[in-house]
Amino acid sequence: MLVAGAFAATQTPTNALLATAMRSPVNAALVSFAVGTAVLLVAAAVVRVRPEWAAVRALPAHAWLGGAYGAFFVVAAAYSAPRLGVAATITLLVAGQLAAAAALDHVGALGMAERPITPVRLAGLLLVLAGVVLVRRG
Repeated sequence: MLVAGAFAATQTPTNALLATAMRSPVNAALVSFAVGTAVLLVAAAVVRVRPEWAAVRALPAHAWLGGAYGAFFVVAAAYSAPRLGVAATITLLVAGQLAAAAALDHVGALGMAERPITPVRLAGLLLVLAGVVLVRRG
């Protein structure tokens, strides 16, 4: 996950460059997803793992929204990075992720195990928010 985080930080200015050249963060996201789709097609061909179609058909409707969330992330990051800087953009991203993750864990949403927000977890979330302020002001 640390490497994935590093890639997310690198993806942000890369997509911002695309957005500038293409004059739209939406167009940049489209190119980003097209390249990502090509990479995933190759990876799927290499690993040769076939889906269990009965399980796929049984999925709830919200299981198909991951790509939409990803598209929103890429557009928002490509838009925000030139305006806020990469560090502030990613810090805000992490703060939003942690707040949403804590809320999802607290109620056990989307099939995840319930993990209540404890005072220690809340303190951690508040420290991340303090980090957002420090990075943004610095």
